[in-house]
Amino acid sequence: MALTFDEHLPRITKLRHQLHQAAEVSGSEDATAGLIKKFLTKEAKPDSLKTEVGGHGLFATYNGSSEAPHIMLRCELDGLPIEDDIDADYRAKTEGVGHKCGHDGHMAILCGVAKKLAAEPPASAKVSLLFQPAEETGQGAQQILQDDSFQQLQPDYCFALHNLPGFARNELIIRDGVFAAASVGLEVNLSGATSHAAHPEEGRSPAMAMAQLVQSLSTVPQFYSPLDQAAKVTVVSAELGQEAFGTSPGKATVRATLRTYDNEHLERLKKRCVDLAGKLSVTYDIDMKHRWVEEFAATKNDRQAVQTICKAAKKQNIKIHKKNRPFSWSEDFGRFTEKIDGAIFGIGAGKKQPALHSKKYDFPDELISSGVAMFLDIIDEVSAQSSRA
Repeated sequence: MALTFDEHLPRITKLRHQLHQAAEVSGSEDATAGLIKKFLTKEAKPDSLKTEVGGHGLFATYNGSSEAPHIMLRCELDGLPIEDDIDADYRAKTEGVGHKCGHDGHMAILCGVAKKLAAEPPASAKVSLLFQPAEETGQGAQQILQDDSFQQLQPDYCFALHNLPGFARNELIIRDGVFAAASVGLEVNLSGATSHAAHPEEGRSPAMAMAQLVQSLSTVPQFYSPLDQAAKVTVVSAELGQEAFGTSPGKATVRATLRTYDNEHLERLKKRCVDLAGKLSVTYDIDMKHRWVEEFAATKNDRQAVQTICKAAKKQNIKIHKKNRPFSWSEDFGRFTEKIDGAIFGIGAGKKQPALHSKKYDFPDELISSGVAMFLDIIDEVSAQSSRA
């Protein structure tokens, strides 16, 4: 498959800027999905296109031989509730929302792949391009997996990429096994009873329980995690009562994020944190309820899929950085690699590039060509492996 992409790059770059302007938060990616659908149907016509998959998701499939492996490439539709503070004429149009993780660039790369596959259909592979909603909240991948449209596709392999500031531009970052951490958000609601601030003894204030819970959650990894199993509990907010100086509070909320590199260890950590909250509620005679939000499985890369990615990088003469330890952030692509052989890799966005989730961050357009070339070579390599089997 020819990898010349220069003729398409101006159009794909323009599309990236349009997607950047249309940034939408998780679960609300209607306009973004509309832009992708319009591009695919008019400029990169797939053999089949499924829309509204798992929410606003889209599947564009390019057919090869019926005996060929089915490869899924995935990108993300959603932006973040973060101000877009960049000096460019394509700044996000919605106040307080921006593509601060580079999903606009990831979508552009897959649209570039679509453009090439439409012009040169895969001879020895069937390729489905997934434009996934709600990655940032950890809900999108699971919604896709539960959708009938996905279950009918049954891909054999899955691949994804993520741009990574802090690494040399266009450098490939890869890891066998766990690539990114498992994580989950915990919200604990403590309810007692208000009283006059002059008579706190007549109420049931959750103040002491909240204060001790903040301290206790922060020490859970120290006392309840083995030395060889990394874990982190980060208290992200704590709220008590309201601005009413005459009232002793009756409600409090504590929120924390739990992280590990192992799904089973995360389950043990979750139980320990809830047990602590429950014991404090008994001690201080208050009610406790909790809920889990934004849950991500550990993202584990298949060894053969990693080898495939490295072979593609070598064809492109891309420097390969094999990471010794997993990333501590989370990625819901792990839901796919739990069920399908595959891997996610990083492409360096530049050592001086603003960090992901920074309001100054903007996806470097220079990564589009290398991302497209990597995916096309991955398709070729999987096809070649299948033909040799």
